[in-house]
Parts: sequence; structure tokens; C-alpha cells
Amino acid sequence: VQLQAYGGGLVQAGGSLSHSCVASGRGFDFSSYGMGWFRQAPGKERQFVAAITWSGGSTYYADSVKGRFTISRDNSKNTAYLLMRNLQAEDAGVYYCAARRTVTAIQNLHGYNYWGQGTQVTVSS
Repeated sequence: VQLQAYGGGLVQAGGSLSHSCVASGRGFDFSSYGMGWFRQAPGKERQFVAAITWSGGSTYYADSVKGRFTISRDNSKNTAYLLMRNLQAEDAGVYYCAARRTVTAIQNLHGYNYWGQGTQVTVSS
């Protein structure tokens, strides 16, 4: 199973960026997996940003991004998305997408089965 992440980049504070995460792999049923986004700033632990259940029926956000970030998915394209608006300096870091079979404690990074490569987000003031 491979999760290929796209997006990120450099943006001014207050700007927007988006990520996408495309899943592939023999026998991998994307529509059976919850998807999450995490970020890691230099010297800090990887932290939860947002998650979405397999059907897209439920979404979860870290308090710090509520109202600014939107997670979504398109199961027909095996793709999850993260739209980030009004970016602030504290949003900078490496963003990772991940997939998990269960939705229990979906904010817990330890329950994720597959991880994509990180994509860098830099926010300039």
C-alpha cells in the first residue's frame, strides 16, 4: 500500500494551501479506511490535525484548526484532501497523511496502518 501526498509549499500568513493524498496498492480498499492528517514541526512530536471516516460521514479536527481546515475524500479517486485556510505560523511543519482500518480513537496516530511521505508547509509572516 502506498500513500502519495501532494501539495504543501510556501504561503504568506493568512493564505491557503491544499494537500491531496492518493492511495494505491493491490487489494487495498480505500473506501474501508479512515484517513487522517498529522503535522510535525521541528523538534516537536507529530500531532493530529484532521481525520475523516471511511464514508466521509464524520470528520474530526484539532481545536487549533477548526473552522480553518477542511478534510474531505473522494473514494472513487482513492484520494483524501486537506484544505487549509488562514494559515498561521503555528501551522508550519511537515504534513503527513495516513490511513487506518478502525475509527476508534481516530486522533491517535498510533492506530494508523499506512503513512504517506511528508509534505512541507512553510508560512511566512
